[in-house]
Amino acid sequence: MFEPAQLRSFLAVAETLSFTRAAERLGLAQPTVSQHVRKLEAAARRTLIARDTRDVRLTDNGDAMAGFARSILAAHDSAARYFSGSAMRGRLRFGTADDLAITGLPRILREFRQIYPQINLELTVGQSDQLYKRLNAGQLDLVFVKWVAGAKDGTVVQQDSFAWVGLEQTALDPGHPVPLIAYPAPSLSRKLAIDALEATGRTWRITCTTRQISGVLAAVRAGIGVAVMPSSLVPEDLKIITRRFDLPSVGDVDFTLIRNPLANTEVIEALTQTIVGRALNRST
Repeated sequence: MFEPAQLRSFLAVAETLSFTRAAERLGLAQPTVSQHVRKLEAAARRTLIARDTRDVRLTDNGDAMAGFARSILAAHDSAARYFSGSAMRGRLRFGTADDLAITGLPRILREFRQIYPQINLELTVGQSDQLYKRLNAGQLDLVFVKWVAGAKDGTVVQQDSFAWVGLEQTALDPGHPVPLIAYPAPSLSRKLAIDALEATGRTWRITCTTRQISGVLAAVRAGIGVAVMPSSLVPEDLKIITRRFDLPSVGDVDFTLIRNPLANTEVIEALTQTIVGRALNRST
């Protein structure tokens, strides 16, 4: 009932919220993508995408179709690989920074496992510097980490900027140290936050040290202090307070995939291509 080409075009629009970017991702002309979406809407007898001169958004039926489309295409691709004799096999030891795990990454990994069911995916979640050390020690095949923009070779999936984050009712007295919630050293966000404060003559004190993003968010929500995190990952109930308290700029950050050159290139490339170009904003 639903053509794979039409489903792929629809999903590209659903994930980018842009017919232009969807066409670029798929290597198609924009009119072709628009035609695919219209034909899919005709087949479904529902409006899937609402569009006007300003924006593009999914309707409720579009949200439902997106879920069905992913399942249909995953099954289609899996069957095609199986019967073509190219079903990929092997082990992939994948590490991701813990705050990147609160993005859409779990959904992307779930789709990857549906497409490549014979790849044994082993997931490690930790801090970027620790994962990088394990990659260099040969303990991981591919890592998804945060680095200062341009600092490391690899495949940049998304560029972002660090921001100071707190509650709506956060109050900082200019004469008192900035209460900082941070990961243990040598955390990237911790180092950049402290360096930025000291460069502008601001004093600081650590009010909470935690190894997990869940701990950082819990401490911020409890009003214990403020934290530094990528802007795109800030939950809706917290606020970016950089300008409100004239806090110093912390800098830009790359979400980067770095591979072990000795690992299975074909398997690594498969996961890399699954992640690249996908929306990685916070999942909740």
